[in-house]
Amino acid sequence: MATLILFDDPALRTSLLPLTFTRPVAGIRFGIQTLTEKWAGWLEQTPSFLTEAYLSVKFPMQPSDDNLYVNGAVCPTPALVDALNELATGHGLRDNDGLVLAVRTPHALSQAPDITDAYHWQPFAEPLTVLRHLWDIFVENGDQIRADFKRLTEGRTSEPITDPFTRVYAPENVFVEPGATIRAAILNAEGGPIYIGKNATISEGSIVIGPFSLGEGSTVNWGGKMRSNTTIGPFCKVGGEVGNSVFFGYSNKGHDGFLGNSIIGEWCNLGANVNNSNLKNDYSNVKIYHYGTKQLEDTGRPFCGLTMADYTKAGISTMFNTGTVVGVSVNVFGGGFQYKHIPSFSWGGAADGFTTYRLDKAMQVAAEAYARRNRPFDEVEKNILRAIFDQSHSLPPEPLFSF
Repeated sequence: MATLILFDDPALRTSLLPLTFTRPVAGIRFGIQTLTEKWAGWLEQTPSFLTEAYLSVKFPMQPSDDNLYVNGAVCPTPALVDALNELATGHGLRDNDGLVLAVRTPHALSQAPDITDAYHWQPFAEPLTVLRHLWDIFVENGDQIRADFKRLTEGRTSEPITDPFTRVYAPENVFVEPGATIRAAILNAEGGPIYIGKNATISEGSIVIGPFSLGEGSTVNWGGKMRSNTTIGPFCKVGGEVGNSVFFGYSNKGHDGFLGNSIIGEWCNLGANVNNSNLKNDYSNVKIYHYGTKQLEDTGRPFCGLTMADYTKAGISTMFNTGTVVGVSVNVFGGGFQYKHIPSFSWGGAADGFTTYRLDKAMQVAAEAYARRNRPFDEVEKNILRAIFDQSHSLPPEPLFSF
């Protein structure tokens, strides 16, 4: 069997910033699992990564004399897996638009394969889900929950829901992993499956509408309203109203407030009464910041909320506008709607302005967040943050947009 290596397509990685500042593209959670976890399950091996140099210590590449390089932005399907298993050495797979899906080579690559490289290219015309834009993550999330649910639960038996005060609609579409706790909740899986991970908790008075996924060790707080097409990754605490959104993991939104059509990275915290807008008053398409063009780009969609990268915190009652993009390790607070784009390592708010979030202070806060989850904040994590900080200050200042 060829060694599986997931590569970052440079254009797609840029399009998926700021989430890909701290992880390979395949590290994005999409449905119940990350893309890495999906590929590991489908091809039954642990993948390594061809990614940015500063990420390669945490996400190393481990080549052999027979390597299958797969685009980390592509979701596996049965047809694609069959095509990959049949791919000969020296051959590559591309879609109808020329996107490189995979190559098989005995050589270790130093950069992502390109359609101009000297492989024997084979077309792949079957439908695929590819993460090309930030908004794809929440737009396609419901379908990915369904696909992951089917594969992860096939042939298995759910733990029983024994709480007499919990009401379940379409229980055949609910799967509960061992150790999970559910108390006096409403679970409605008529419109899609509900997956409740190992040792997760759904607290009293919560309403959960499928498709929905709650990761290992995560909690829906009392009275939480979890709307459809939502993924809460592992070790999160969420409350209030959340709809069509994805939490990657280790992040908190423990209090009331609305979050819709949004993506929250790891190690984030949203204070009490944080809200976001996901629909403009004139119903026009939402524009969001693109790190490649450094401009606001039209999503082509009327619904688009907040994208927040890792280590970012929002103070109580912070209001985020439609299509807001917030970088890595930002501390944002204050009155009024925040800017549509807040660069990494910013401290402050739209009302009083921003200053640079000192790296030593950002490191200290990150270390405290890790300690609260009994995890070490080691030199590998520190060096990734240093690299992102250096990048953000070696270039001309990123623009702020207030509309």
